Amino acid sequence: MKQNIYDHPEFFRQYQKLRQGPYNFNNLLEQPALKSLLPKLSNLQILDIGCGMGEFAYYCIENNAQHVTAIDVSENMLAIAQREHAHPHIDYYLQAIEDYHAAPNSFDCITSSLSLHYIKDFSAVICRIAKILRPGSVFVFSVEHPIVTARKTMEDNWMYDDNGNRSHYAIDNYQDEGLRERTWFVDGVVKYHRSISTIINTLIAHGLTIEKMLEPLPDSEAIQKLHSLENEHRRPSFLLIRAKK
Repeated sequence: MKQNIYDHPEFFRQYQKLRQGPYNFNNLLEQPALKSLLPKLSNLQILDIGCGMGEFAYYCIENNAQHVTAIDVSENMLAIAQREHAHPHIDYYLQAIEDYHAAPNSFDCITSSLSLHYIKDFSAVICRIAKILRPGSVFVFSVEHPIVTARKTMEDNWMYDDNGNRSHYAIDNYQDEGLRERTWFVDGVVKYHRSISTIINTLIAHGLTIEKMLEPLPDSEAIQKLHSLENEHRRPSFLLIRAKK
């Protein structure tokens, strides 16, 4: 996550345009799924990793969380968060989770929305998270689905028939974990692919118990708003996990 593509001017312009649209994959699919995995937030101390523009941190406060510590590596993101989602019970910090320090057993809930696939050393970050999470508390996060991150090529991974219709989604290099360089608005966006078993076993190795996993599907109302969500029935975009210490 130390790669800070979100402060690239052209990338951020395009990303902000995407997120400001009325319907997108975040607000129709990923965020509802993430929120469904949350515990009751009343009086909780929360750490939000990769807080972005602060919408989720503010949601937690609106749902009676006691305090949210929200961290991100992007100055662009945090500028918007502090302008549009400021609150006396939210503290925003310009910091990567790899460099973040807190006392053991500091948080009742730790969350991360679509940021951990930017992490190179996943095991070290999960170790850090497990230490600062209080016993009995939960870690809830989403990542791009490993089916999506697996292929090393940057072109469209959908395969098409002779009539130009999508025939299937191609998966390759699934067990070859590591860096993937993508074109997303701009060239050179770096993410890290890891298998589902690596994600799960890393959580277990650091003392976390898997409580629930989601590969969310859109409802019919969401598909009506954004027709491309129909493809989620053929290939999942996101993997979400709730784990307990």
